[in-house]
Amino acid sequence: MTCRRRAHAYLARMYTVDTLIDWYREYAPDLRTAREEQRELLAQRPMHPKLDDIEAEVCYLTVRALRPHTVVEIGSFHGWSTSWLLRALRDNGDGVLYTYDRLDHAARTLPDELTSTRWRFTHGDVRATELPDNPGFVLVDALHTAGFARWYTAALLDRLKPGVAVGVHDVFHGRCPWPNSEGAVLLRWLRARGLGYLTAARRADPDLRDHLLGVKRRLRISAPVHSGSHDPMAFFGTAEVVQ
Repeated sequence: MTCRRRAHAYLARMYTVDTLIDWYREYAPDLRTAREEQRELLAQRPMHPKLDDIEAEVCYLTVRALRPHTVVEIGSFHGWSTSWLLRALRDNGDGVLYTYDRLDHAARTLPDELTSTRWRFTHGDVRATELPDNPGFVLVDALHTAGFARWYTAALLDRLKPGVAVGVHDVFHGRCPWPNSEGAVLLRWLRARGLGYLTAARRADPDLRDHLLGVKRRLRISAPVHSGSHDPMAFFGTAEVVQ
């Protein structure tokens, strides 16, 4: 069975095509504003975006829809994903983002109006720190190695309660992850627990990607915020699955 087919054979209830479309429609006005703010931020600050538009928007929409009080981000680089998450918490009017990174670029590039009340940044190796209890959304975009994936699947993902949303970046740069890669470790972990995933990666699931792009065009939010277009993130929930 190919990676693409497997993605649709088992889908966590939290992430389905219909759910994403509903989220896009419900939050379109706020998302439109957030996109314009991100476009302005990119023009003003020395940032190198790591998240492409669809995966960044799905992160924003996840936080808006699930309204988690605690969000954990492992890896921020210049803070592009951080700023998306902070805008979602701001628009919810509640919640705190805990970010962990060995680099402190984001602390120097993000504007104070986003970080002053809802951001807790830890500069250092996340493996040497204590993570907050009961996050509602976890974003992983850090050291892209099989060894690091084995650490976070055991030390973090295995300890999450049911109903937590998770996004892991750089899983699908092709139809399937490379053998012995971070993505391969993650997919094995998901299969072992009967969990599915959803991705809008250009090469792994072009049909879903085209569907979402069509929704974005109808909602008039399709103009690119930045030039990236691979969207290699995998999304899943620590919940029962629909087969």
